[in-house]
Amino acid sequence: MSDFVLVETIGSVRRLTLNRPEKLNAWNTEMRSDLIAALEAAEADGSVRAIVLTGAGNRAFGAGQDLSESKSFDADRAVSWMGEWKRLYNLFRLGSKPIVAALNGIAAGSAFQVSLLCDFRVAHAGVKMGQPEINSGIATVTGSWIMREFIGTARTIDLTLTGRMLEAEEAFSFGLISRLVDEDKVQSEALALAEFLAEKPPGAMRLNRQRFAELTQEGFDDAMTSGVRIQREAYASGEPQAMMEKFLAVRAARRA
Repeated sequence: MSDFVLVETIGSVRRLTLNRPEKLNAWNTEMRSDLIAALEAAEADGSVRAIVLTGAGNRAFGAGQDLSESKSFDADRAVSWMGEWKRLYNLFRLGSKPIVAALNGIAAGSAFQVSLLCDFRVAHAGVKMGQPEINSGIATVTGSWIMREFIGTARTIDLTLTGRMLEAEEAFSFGLISRLVDEDKVQSEALALAEFLAEKPPGAMRLNRQRFAELTQEGFDDAMTSGVRIQREAYASGEPQAMMEKFLAVRAARRA
């Protein structure tokens, strides 16, 4: 493992921190692999009863996919990319231990999706959440599935096609944020909630989480199957790569 995911054990809680703050904790292959390994280790450790997932720094939980990596994908790499996401998402869905997301800033794209795969989301008023993938030419597949589970088809269409980010109050009203607290209390409240969940009977916790996974399995399977087809077609067209290059060029110009 690299140091892209920091691992800390606090009593019966394992805290995992996405650690690319200079990139707003955007995913690259190494960080995704590190998180997979960290979740597998937490699942295998009998002394760990709950998990907190957060991001390093105070600007972002996660900005989604690192476009400087995915702008070079071709159709075949896009397909294997979907396989990596399936492995990661299944660890959230099929693990036996409750997971609390401590949202300390932006949660966008696939990081937004990961936060929704957690059982609870603790956030502050400055947090923004959403699915802006269309702005960088990425088709939304797993995102539309999981958003629809939470907020229905009409709101999912809104967020997917506009790419707009939700302010915390609106996200809270939609049920996307579980607890809205002061910024300086996000980490402590997330940890306290995880500690509370860690005290629940582990067998019942495992079976309850298993049942929620069963209820959403058909939609998840469809999203992953469709994702392979859609991402292959998208990346074969060259549009995502071109849009990402444009997005990165505009961002670089703003910073110059």
